[in-house]
Amino acid sequence: MPFNNLCHTQQQHEPGRKYFAVLLDPDNLNEASCLHLLALSDVNQVDFFFVGGSLITTDNQASIIRIIKENSSIPVILFPSNSLHIDKQADGILLLSLISGRNPDFLIGQHILSAPILKASQLQVYPTGYMLVDTGRQTTASYMSGTTPIPYDKPPIAACTAMAGELLGLRYIYLDGGSGAMHPVSAAMIAAVREAVDIPLIVGGGINTADKATAALEAGADVIVIGNHIEKNPGFLAEVSHLIASYNVALNVHR
Repeated sequence: MPFNNLCHTQQQHEPGRKYFAVLLDPDNLNEASCLHLLALSDVNQVDFFFVGGSLITTDNQASIIRIIKENSSIPVILFPSNSLHIDKQADGILLLSLISGRNPDFLIGQHILSAPILKASQLQVYPTGYMLVDTGRQTTASYMSGTTPIPYDKPPIAACTAMAGELLGLRYIYLDGGSGAMHPVSAAMIAAVREAVDIPLIVGGGINTADKATAALEAGADVIVIGNHIEKNPGFLAEVSHLIASYNVALNVHR
């Protein structure tokens, strides 16, 4: 699976191939809108679909994943908020440990409930240190998890938190401003985390312009995640695809 290639994109902090993922919230999709998005994603060389959300209020997830698997070869990676959102149709799962918070349920509790299901499944498991960042308003993720995000202007806190996650054996770090973020995670914070760890860095939340995507990539993100903005502006997919391709050509790596 391509996502496994991220394990060696940051040897000695040297930038490697860049990727982008589209975060799909099952509550916001029906069959028609999903098929339309799949067509756009295939044309624009989306690398991964992340499927999930902090609060899922419908039973659409299984059908959305089925539609993706039947109509696209883009890998489907679960982005679960709890153990109820595991679906064996997917290719893999971000096993998120909310290391920016102090709620034991999201540090280890949900993982215990998930472990026997994941062990028996064929899902690729990606242990991920999930870090919520304050981006101007309370998000669903911070409210549902009952945790306080890392302050926007405190890159050292983020760097040390990510470093602790890496030392604990987590294989990925995910800096997230959350859905509906007023502004994205700052370039200064991304750069501080990139300097602190050698594992792949995923960045999402509030990335809704090419300039913001560029800032995240140049600061050290390996994967940028775009979400609900494409529901309003589907053309943004083409902008990000062109940006990622240009960046990789400049680095002499191939998508």
